Amino acid sequence: MSFEWMVALRYLRSPNRPAVLRLVTFLAVAGVAAGVMTLVIALSMNTGFRQAIRDRLLSVTAHVNLKPASPNGIRDYRELMSRLAGTPGVRSIEPAIYETVLLSFGGRARGVVLKGVDPELEIRSGGALRHLSGGSADFLPGPNGTPVVIVGRLLAEDLKISTGEYVTLTSPQGNLTPFGMLPRARRFRVAGIFDSGFYDYDANWAFVTLPAAQGLAGVGDVVSLLEVRVTRLEDARAIGSELLRKAGPGFLMTTWMDENRALFRALSLEKLVTAMFIGLITFVAGLNILVVLTMTVTDRSRDIAVLMAMGARRRQIRRIFIWQGLAVSIAGTAVGLAAGYAAAWTANRWRLIPLNPEVYAIPYVPFHANGTDAIWIAAAALAISIAATILPARSAAGILPVEILRFE
Repeated sequence: MSFEWMVALRYLRSPNRPAVLRLVTFLAVAGVAAGVMTLVIALSMNTGFRQAIRDRLLSVTAHVNLKPASPNGIRDYRELMSRLAGTPGVRSIEPAIYETVLLSFGGRARGVVLKGVDPELEIRSGGALRHLSGGSADFLPGPNGTPVVIVGRLLAEDLKISTGEYVTLTSPQGNLTPFGMLPRARRFRVAGIFDSGFYDYDANWAFVTLPAAQGLAGVGDVVSLLEVRVTRLEDARAIGSELLRKAGPGFLMTTWMDENRALFRALSLEKLVTAMFIGLITFVAGLNILVVLTMTVTDRSRDIAVLMAMGARRRQIRRIFIWQGLAVSIAGTAVGLAAGYAAAWTANRWRLIPLNPEVYAIPYVPFHANGTDAIWIAAAALAISIAATILPARSAAGILPVEILRFE
């Protein structure tokens, strides 16, 4: 142990210090710990929200969407899928058709997003059809040829729909008759109820087969887009650009980040603002360290003068108080990190903070503690503490032993 570090620890642990100085030292440690703990919890919550929303979104949406530039859809989609299937990094490609329809049951009606899918490809890719709360994902039509629909859990609860019952889907793309344009309607049997965990989808989505969706929309063998899922999410844009090149002119490409840019940008901004404002707690704790060291310099001025008279250099005196401030900061940072990560793990494990899923899309506050956050939080706390030690350390090094010891 160096001379400076030994003296710094003796000053911190000395039982002869004034009670006020011991109290202020304790408050400085507590202040650093509180700031670090609050930052860990806040950033864990933000990261948890971001990850939970991303995972739930990607359970029902594609990583890359390949869309036609014209509104007429993709006619030769099977040939296009086989051409794109060998692209490195592509996990699966599924055709889909989207349409907004009116779902009617028991005298009530709701507008829903109807998605026509290839059931085998959709289930294999890991979409919402793998998370059923009732029924099955069997899209085989009934004995009378009635097509099948799978609806969201919240939609089923709102309209009191159970598996095996029949609903009517009405498309605005109607038939032209002598009486004008009449909406196209068709009965469907509810085969299953999916539960994606994402409010917007569970309350407003329904799945049917591609032929059923195409028939309801009154189009031929056409799909709205190709949905691509990739092996690595961070490669989605590069893979999408390669798919767009292979598809040729007449297509547009969007990734999951493009589709939800506003949402994730808001979460990133919230994380930055949270870190800035809660970081003020650590700044105030740094001021407490400054007060502790200033009071210590005043209280130990005779000791400092004796040390300097015995040959201690001024840089060694400065290091004593820098080490003392760092000791306070390290203790507070360690306690804050341990308490913050423990609180975040407990709150996430037991789902201690419930939420309204209609507002937040998820039923509880998720916490995901990130190791990278701990590194920069600790670095910021130590940097603030070092800055707070500069003035008291210079003041201590500037003491003149002859002035202090003149009357001793």
